[in-house]
Amino acid sequence: MLQKQIKFNGFILALLTAIPVAYVWPTGANSLHLNKVTDVGIGLIFFFYGLKLSMHTFRAGVSNYKLHLLIHLSTFIIFPLLILPFKSLMVGESAELLWIGMFFLSVLPSTVSSSVVMVSLAKGNIPAAIFNASLSGLLGVALTPLWLGLVIDDAQGVSAMSVITKLMLQIVFPLTLGFLLHGQFGHLALKNSKLIANFDKTIIVLIVYTSFCLSFLANLFSGLNLTVLVLLCLAILMLFFFMLFLINTISNKLGFSTEDRITAIFCGSKKSLVHGSVMAKIMFGHSANASIYILPVMLYHISQLLIVAYVAQKLGKRSLKTT
Repeated sequence: MLQKQIKFNGFILALLTAIPVAYVWPTGANSLHLNKVTDVGIGLIFFFYGLKLSMHTFRAGVSNYKLHLLIHLSTFIIFPLLILPFKSLMVGESAELLWIGMFFLSVLPSTVSSSVVMVSLAKGNIPAAIFNASLSGLLGVALTPLWLGLVIDDAQGVSAMSVITKLMLQIVFPLTLGFLLHGQFGHLALKNSKLIANFDKTIIVLIVYTSFCLSFLANLFSGLNLTVLVLLCLAILMLFFFMLFLINTISNKLGFSTEDRITAIFCGSKKSLVHGSVMAKIMFGHSANASIYILPVMLYHISQLLIVAYVAQKLGKRSLKTT
């Protein structure tokens, strides 16, 4: 577990380092042509994601429909409905931008690899975690842009046709191609999962760096102070703990086993930084606001890794004592 935490912390450190580097060298994204690099990287992320998907995973997980419904209703319905009412309370440009970031966070799919890892550590239902994490990523390709299109009119000059084209070229097509090639090359993707995971993280860090470069060049953070950032962190923690409590309560009401309850809590409360980074780049183009939209996703990602890792350890130890 210590080794996994070091890896997680290394990624978090890289994310946090990208921000001051962008502040010191805001022209770096253009100088290094990182927009083109990340465009290609996004396609490869979803190609490898499709390559690791298996029909066997979906066939094996179909029957436990109550668990699946709870996870995906939590991810794509309950989360955004919790954030929507606060839209009218946001006064001022900075507050509105942060609300968009929070809503953007709320409509993202669950994580894939870290959800499965945490469920495994907590002795949960691993096959169900694999099924739901994979399905969440696929549903997010359609549902995240749909939610954003319905609620947020801040397209930053990016036309709907442009967004659809990018979604098809950078996500749907490479994901489908990878899925079709699973039989031939899926074993190679699984064998090199760590290498692919490091590649994914590198592209995410580059997307974060590029977004913050644009924001610093536009002097966008001048309206944000420490108090606002502290309140944002508190709001994110409140959202996360409320979802943990709510999913746990519903799981108990539905009579889930301990293993299914663990899977529901971990898969239903987490959000994907991979999808967040990619969707921000596609949906908001090269807008200077993109980094503000990514900021809540980054903070939520850090929170969920640290908190869920602790909870997973506790549940895993308790499970071992009772078996």
